[in-house]
Amino acid sequence: MSRRRTAVTAAAVGVALVVATVLVLTRSGSDVQPTGKTTYVSVAMEHMDYSTPTIRVPAGNRLVLRLRNADDDMVHDLVLANGKKSGRLAPGESTTMDVGVVTHDVAGWCSVPGHRQMGMKLAILATGADHTSGEAMQMTGHTMAMPAHGDAADDMDLMGKPGKHFTPYDAVLPALSGSRVHKLRLVVAEHEKEVAPGVTQKVWTFGGTDPGPVLHGRVGDTFEVTLVNHGSETHGIDFHAGSLAPDKVMHPIAPGRSVLYRFTATRAGIWMYHCSTMPMSLHIANGMFGAVVIEPPDLPAVDHSYVLVQSEQYFGPQRGSADPDKVRAEQPDTVVFNGYAGQYDHRPLPAKVGERVRVWVLDAGPSRSTAFHVVGTQFDRVYVEGSYLLDGGTGGSQAMALAPAQGGFAEMTFPEPGHYPFVSHVMVDAERGAHGLFEVTG
Repeated sequence: MSRRRTAVTAAAVGVALVVATVLVLTRSGSDVQPTGKTTYVSVAMEHMDYSTPTIRVPAGNRLVLRLRNADDDMVHDLVLANGKKSGRLAPGESTTMDVGVVTHDVAGWCSVPGHRQMGMKLAILATGADHTSGEAMQMTGHTMAMPAHGDAADDMDLMGKPGKHFTPYDAVLPALSGSRVHKLRLVVAEHEKEVAPGVTQKVWTFGGTDPGPVLHGRVGDTFEVTLVNHGSETHGIDFHAGSLAPDKVMHPIAPGRSVLYRFTATRAGIWMYHCSTMPMSLHIANGMFGAVVIEPPDLPAVDHSYVLVQSEQYFGPQRGSADPDKVRAEQPDTVVFNGYAGQYDHRPLPAKVGERVRVWVLDAGPSRSTAFHVVGTQFDRVYVEGSYLLDGGTGGSQAMALAPAQGGFAEMTFPEPGHYPFVSHVMVDAERGAHGLFEVTG
């Protein structure tokens, strides 16, 4: 049995023991008799919190919660460990939740992805019951942190081939438009896709792709982006290429809503855009990011321009979305270029001997840096975060270092035919999938 299989088996045994412990603890109040009385409690949900995070109820009382979503733009709910659910509440909505007769402590949390990890938890404590107050809540919290339906990473084969329906993300930089005003309708949608050999996840996308579409313009160009939320969660967008107050355009929008985001690109570089809804780390990990390339004035033409966006993936179960606990613990399963582990090993990027190749690189994170390197050649021009680090002369560069949300480009020529790997020289990340090939012909 592999080391990973052994670890997964041990984890499963651990979960079973925890579940058994929870059942014992929650049954400890089974001898509590109903009092015939009802306790009413009002709870507002706002800013990733419940207004009354700890509710004390005399054991045997029936509990009725009056829930109200007091947030301006976030959807919330309440799920209890006893199986009771409020259903999702849009901003401003209210509901009444009959918890039933309380005989023991019960844990509660918001089930919207990432909200529990942001601290949106609630505890119902049965006062006067014969039990250890708070233990059932604590143990249930640990149980919920475990993947409910297995871990897709256990099925991953980074040395394997993509499935028959695999289509690589087009790494070619889109051509510049003749227009100085770029209008785009960007639809948020969720769909299943293969993200590594053997792994399918439900990704959250801008424009149907992971990463989102690459936008390309010049200094002084204006972008008018209409964001339409067709997803099941609240989403928003933040364009680093623009400079304007976040209040009106970067706020989260509920499913079915839209917002017009208009900005003028005043500075050159490769800029990140990403979902602006908390927790941003989870939304980025689910695929909600992309690049805007704004060319420096008088940028020389080259034979090939490619765009590589590095990001991390934190797998949930097969056909599930990213695991919020892995994201919070910064434990990625893969690190990838353009949304798929090692995809350009299987579909190398073409070039010819002597051709000048420019590679725009953006580190979308959400958490790990990169050191972009091409094996077998050297960079003779490097542009990072709006400034040339290398432009001519006898010096050269071997790697371009970028922190999350930083970007730039490197240029090179290839001396002879062959296959030239490109990687993040954070080697553990290269081994997690941050690698590909240039296929150079004579």
